[in-house]
Amino acid sequence: MPLAGEPIKLHPDNPHYFLFRGKPTVLITSGEHYGAVLNLDFDCIPYLNELQARGFNLTRTFSGAYREIPGSFKITGNTLAPAPNRYLCPWARSSTPGYHDGGNKFDLGKFDEEYFRRLKAFITGAAQRGVVVEYVLFCPNYEEALWQASPLNARNNVNGVGNIGLKEPYTLQHPDLLAVQDAFVRKVAGELNGFDNLYYEICNEPYFGGVMPDWQAHIAEVLVETEAKLPNQHLLAQNIANGSAKIEHPDPRVSIFNFHYARPPDAVALNHHLNKASAFDETGFRGPQDRPYRTEAWDFILAGGAVYDNLDYSFTPHKEDGTAVPNAPGGGGPALRGQLKVLKDFMQALDFIKLAPQQAVVRGGLPKGATARVLAAAGRCYAVFVHDPEPPKGDQHAASFDLALELPAAPGYAAEWVNTLTGEVAKREEFKHEGGVKILVSPPYAGEIALRVLAR
Repeated sequence: MPLAGEPIKLHPDNPHYFLFRGKPTVLITSGEHYGAVLNLDFDCIPYLNELQARGFNLTRTFSGAYREIPGSFKITGNTLAPAPNRYLCPWARSSTPGYHDGGNKFDLGKFDEEYFRRLKAFITGAAQRGVVVEYVLFCPNYEEALWQASPLNARNNVNGVGNIGLKEPYTLQHPDLLAVQDAFVRKVAGELNGFDNLYYEICNEPYFGGVMPDWQAHIAEVLVETEAKLPNQHLLAQNIANGSAKIEHPDPRVSIFNFHYARPPDAVALNHHLNKASAFDETGFRGPQDRPYRTEAWDFILAGGAVYDNLDYSFTPHKEDGTAVPNAPGGGGPALRGQLKVLKDFMQALDFIKLAPQQAVVRGGLPKGATARVLAAAGRCYAVFVHDPEPPKGDQHAASFDLALELPAAPGYAAEWVNTLTGEVAKREEFKHEGGVKILVSPPYAGEIALRVLAR
């Protein structure tokens, strides 16, 4: 796949967002559980077609250095848990039998060219559909059963590498294993250098399983040094925390700060001064209902985030179009994807590069218990999301509320209240304003609504 242009990068005018193929970009998706490449039973074409049909522009995939096993995390149809002899990873199989769930052990001194063909075909398919791939290099083994399935465990390779404990693979203490990891990173950097729809993540959830900060810094350095000798350089992401955290000593090589389960979106405000992109990089453990994922997506993006990635369990092997009924800790499916498309369309209709979080614009009038997030450019554009953290009771009457916004004087504004489930404009009004507080009366409110106010 020839490079369509320079790789996705932070936007030069507002590095909290991206520039991709010449356009300001936020990344929003509801994607499969990261096994599209490593699971040979997963056909990526129907999956990528569904992302494209929804206007989504991101997918996250694990390299295969880590895998799961059937039953992991109580996920049925887990794409990260391939069936026996259907697991593909960067290293070639040897001629020696004895891998964890059948087939031959791996040779960590040889790469599997079939893997790299499949990987590049996946990223090519994504590129053709305008979808960016977050390629996750490593992931800790959460429990002993997963370490027993790892190709980096000595029991599964012919090299005698990885004769260590569960929490030791991602440290600088084992030079033989570190050399394997370094060689893999250099191989990937060379193979994928020509893609524009790609960025890397060092390690998924490093705060579990003994992943050491100096090891992460080392891997970042290997990648950056390798790419420095190649035509193109790609963005690098680092997974900071579940929830939120203030980053005290950011790695200058990192451009995207990934947070998982970032509800409420405090991570954005805590780190906005760093002038990098904040990402809600994983969700999906809040049950089967759509509302939790829909509202947290709006909340994070309207707080100033650049990425929202829902974990969608309706994508499974043999149901790659996302029509499986999730049997997992989270949800997903066509209805939720349609709702998240509303957010994507809402943001793309704004000149969001010129916007910044401005919570102080809201001066009062919120429904009891509700919160508001605001992106604004004073006197030009205001984007607001109001929602109740808890869903309304089934018999709760949908009533309007009087939202007080601090607006500068202007000869005219147009305000539109948007239904976050359907994208329909529920109410529109135009008004002149002499400056100060303006009261905008919402349409009937059932727990969530969006508002855009544009100067005419």
